[in-house]
Amino acid sequence: MRTFSMWVVAVFALWTAAAEQKIERISGSAGDVLDDDPVGRLKVYIYELPSKYNKKLLQKDPRCLTHMFAAEIFMHRFLLSSPVRTLNPEEADWFYTPIYPTCDLTPTGLPLPFKSPRMMRSSIQLISSNWPYWNRTEGADHFFVVPHDFGACFHYQEEKAVERGILPLLQRATLVQTFGQRNHVCLNEGSITIPPYAPPQKMQAHHIPQDTPRSIFVYFRGLFYDVNNDPEGGYYARGARAAVWENFKNNHLFDISTDHPITYYEDMQRAIFCLCPLGWAPWSPRLVEAVVFGCIPVIIADDIVLPFADAIPWEEIGVFVAEKDVPKLDTILTSIPTEVILRKQRLLANPSMKRAMLFPQPAQPGDAFHQILNGLARKLPHDKTTYLKQGEKVLNWTSGPVGDLKPW
Repeated sequence: MRTFSMWVVAVFALWTAAAEQKIERISGSAGDVLDDDPVGRLKVYIYELPSKYNKKLLQKDPRCLTHMFAAEIFMHRFLLSSPVRTLNPEEADWFYTPIYPTCDLTPTGLPLPFKSPRMMRSSIQLISSNWPYWNRTEGADHFFVVPHDFGACFHYQEEKAVERGILPLLQRATLVQTFGQRNHVCLNEGSITIPPYAPPQKMQAHHIPQDTPRSIFVYFRGLFYDVNNDPEGGYYARGARAAVWENFKNNHLFDISTDHPITYYEDMQRAIFCLCPLGWAPWSPRLVEAVVFGCIPVIIADDIVLPFADAIPWEEIGVFVAEKDVPKLDTILTSIPTEVILRKQRLLANPSMKRAMLFPQPAQPGDAFHQILNGLARKLPHDKTTYLKQGEKVLNWTSGPVGDLKPW
């Protein structure tokens, strides 16, 4: 392993090279499709629902506009004026039900998902009673934005989410969700995994000059233990965050702390590597922040399904570390050749990478909204199993926890 003094010299070399680096593109299946234009490749019909499912929830608590699950709100706004919207449901490829199931916040701003299944069932009962399109497919040509921690399992604790499972009425639908972990009951095959919402304007306000030296080797701010929900320790983040702290709290290469300074965004732009460990769920907003600020994301979350993985070349721009290998983080990161680090930085400098991780207002070509549409377009045409025979039923309306069956 390199000594600290050797890394100081290497970091200065990176500063010099970074000032001269040019934006680099990746050719091939990943990277090229970031700029795909979905317009003309699909049409989306938006159901008109009573405002109690969306706008009234937002009026009651405007904080929903800024929390990490706000994609459900901004996707609705985007589609209302998008050229892929059709007012003729007979020509629609996809049907969208605009509800805000995570806009129910505690006083501290954390979303409570307990009413979400009832709200979702209520909205599906409404559209299936007033339009014929749900019934002919039982949702197989419908998509829903469910950006909570464990998506349509609607619980913030994994154990309870797994026990609940995906809401039965959504089993045939396409889920647009932040949660993504391979071989997990809360991830349907065919789901579209998206980044969590990070306020674009707020991040833009904290940009510093591009030639600012990256004087921090490894950066992380956040919880290492969750004493409120995991008092005995070890279960939170499957112990990965605790291992980061115990092994590297006194390592000069690691700038890690539970503090969240006002210079947080600026500090990320001064760092070479930004740790992106799992928390209660595999993902966190740090993934978005790292990409936007050109800090190489160090992804510590076994079996994670990353946002827009068919478009963003994660293996090329990030570093993946197995949870069991966290104690070797210093060796792993200091062993990466300088030229590899520089190439990852050049790729991260590509504006298309940053744009794909954000939900800007107004929307921009290639942004996260368009990546979602690209994901939907790539699932067309619907195969013959989408449409049911007359009178055929697949979904069980009465399955699931008894509490979910109560009116909303």
